[in-house]
Amino acid sequence: MKFTDGMWCLRRHRGDTLNSPTISAEVTSPLEGIIGVKLVHWAGQVDNGPHYHITSATGHSKIDHIDDAVHFKSGHSKLTIKTSPNDLDFVWSGDSGQKLTGHSFRSIGRWTDGLYMEHEGYMLAELDLGVNEKLYGLGERFGPFVKNGQTVDIWNEDGGTSSELAYKNIPFYLSSKGYGVFVRHSGKVSLELQSERTTRVNISVPGQELEYFVIFGGTPKEVLRRYAALTGQPSLVPSWSYNLWLTTSFTTSYDEQTVTGFLDGFRDRDIPLGVFHFDAFWMKSYQWCDLQFDEDYFPNATDYMKRLKERGLKISVWLNSYVGQASPLFKEGKEKGYFIKRLDGSVWQLDMWQAGMAIVDFTNPKASKWYTDHLMRLMDMGVDSFKTDFAERIPFRNVKFFDGSDPLRMHNYYSLLYNKAVYEAMIDRVGKANSLLFARSTAPGGQAYPVHWGGDCESTFEAMAESLRGGLSLMLSGYIFWASDIGGFEGTPPPALYKRWVQFGLFSSHSRLHGSSSYRVPWIYGEDCSDVLRECVKRKISLTPYILREALHGHRACVPLMRPMFLEFPDDPNTYTIDTQYMFGSNLLVAPVFTEEGSVTFYVPRSSKDDSRGKWVSWFDYKKTYEPGQWYTETHDFSTLPVLIRPGTATAVNFRLKSPQDDPLDGLQIIVNGRLTQSDWEIEIVDPKNTHEVLNTIAVDSVTDGIIRI
Repeated sequence: MKFTDGMWCLRRHRGDTLNSPTISAEVTSPLEGIIGVKLVHWAGQVDNGPHYHITSATGHSKIDHIDDAVHFKSGHSKLTIKTSPNDLDFVWSGDSGQKLTGHSFRSIGRWTDGLYMEHEGYMLAELDLGVNEKLYGLGERFGPFVKNGQTVDIWNEDGGTSSELAYKNIPFYLSSKGYGVFVRHSGKVSLELQSERTTRVNISVPGQELEYFVIFGGTPKEVLRRYAALTGQPSLVPSWSYNLWLTTSFTTSYDEQTVTGFLDGFRDRDIPLGVFHFDAFWMKSYQWCDLQFDEDYFPNATDYMKRLKERGLKISVWLNSYVGQASPLFKEGKEKGYFIKRLDGSVWQLDMWQAGMAIVDFTNPKASKWYTDHLMRLMDMGVDSFKTDFAERIPFRNVKFFDGSDPLRMHNYYSLLYNKAVYEAMIDRVGKANSLLFARSTAPGGQAYPVHWGGDCESTFEAMAESLRGGLSLMLSGYIFWASDIGGFEGTPPPALYKRWVQFGLFSSHSRLHGSSSYRVPWIYGEDCSDVLRECVKRKISLTPYILREALHGHRACVPLMRPMFLEFPDDPNTYTIDTQYMFGSNLLVAPVFTEEGSVTFYVPRSSKDDSRGKWVSWFDYKKTYEPGQWYTETHDFSTLPVLIRPGTATAVNFRLKSPQDDPLDGLQIIVNGRLTQSDWEIEIVDPKNTHEVLNTIAVDSVTDGIIRI
């Protein structure tokens, strides 16, 4: 929200000249290197929450009073506050003493919309920006990757991938100067990122207080590590989830015969498939969600689940937290008070999506258990995972929640409760090592309930590129796993796009073929599409030892599997604006092809650590080398794309694997490119049966027979 008219004029009325409010500031440090400020106008307001959870500790900060300033230190981060009259100034600095950000002239305020009327008003904080400073993150955002110049509202919406709206809004941005800012407010947070004031980020929230934390890290990776320590560590996922997922698509017609035909087609074409997903119409029309297989199409679902299991498949089903009036669950939920209510106590209902639908109120523990008990029944039938769709259309006017939470603040926060309830129900039944979701919406802390996918994209190259931008932005917001709808959701992809998205999608952390009104099985686009898919799936499976190791590192340090280039190469200024390529883990550069003819331009980054270790080489041709610090333009057929191996690295692969769950040591090979340092000689091999555990640690020089040296 904008509050100024140019540099000099505030938007005000005459009443503002008569009375002046006061704002108090409370400074805290929940964890080392993180300093927070809470700005409070009126302290007498009722606070019904909810609030995003943060982790805190003590004993890592100290305060010094020197002359007319207070110096608040936490690790290598320092906040200096000038306290002389009429000269209030906040300055954050890092270990070098260089300013990170701060509050300079006229940068803290309170705006109201009238003198005598009841009003909520807004709190405003403006944080300084430096020369050439770039900003990133704020959740899964599909517009420009660098957020400078944008206006961003943190408010979950179902808007597809081609608009400014987002399913996954995270009030955290990462700066190229080595710090991040997390706004701890679960309601609507508005940010003007160098768009209202060209030297500032303006942050405003409705209400009487605003709390934010400046997280110093020095490097982008360290900022993300500390952000995760504050808001929650990312959880790991089972190894089988890295295999290919196939769905029925959304509005297509399907039954047991259709599904079986798809599975036979994959088997006959030798395309590995790990997970089959039943989308919305596994339930009867108008009854979403009744959490019952439609007997007209699946007359004996329990037996059919067994037959699918005999094929070695995991099973996923679609659900949301909405209950249509025609669902048998509606009457029970209404009678027991399990739905979000209007102020008069009646059930809040809507005809948009499902006729007369209600929404489960997860602030009610009994409602949560009621809902998840039905999921337990489905897991007993053989379901292994749930696609937790929607949760963005949460009402916030004239409604009330069971626990009395502020509806405005519950709008975004609801997705956490929804995903948490389903995820923890899975843990109760199958354990953490085998639990994961396929979730669309989220909020801060949601990295604990993986995986998340990119929502409804169109079947175009442009949508493929915007999906990548969204994924990379989410990866800079505390998340380590992400997927897109391979081929695009809306429309039917032409064969060239299908094959290029397959290449990209199988170099994502998770890979799912999914559409809306058309199937995504490859042979309907041509048997050459089947060939491309087969090669891409088998290549990803061969990379399982590498993927599991990188994921475990991501869990420990909040480093995503798909990494924006500057996250891995912060010393190369050319990487800070690149959004059409990424690092897949620490060793592999991937540049998806976004053109029908196969032309692709990509950048090979520089690193002082890497430059003495050799050259980058092509995954497909070890004789093909690339110089660091150079741009390249190539044309690729559908058998390849730019995938480069970083110099000075050892990458664990196993070309014998038939699935990610197989023994990684039987046939293990190490691809070594260039000269290794001593710290690179040991590689952790993660147990595919428990991705939290290390099965073995391989000393590269002790397995010379298994090493492919480039």
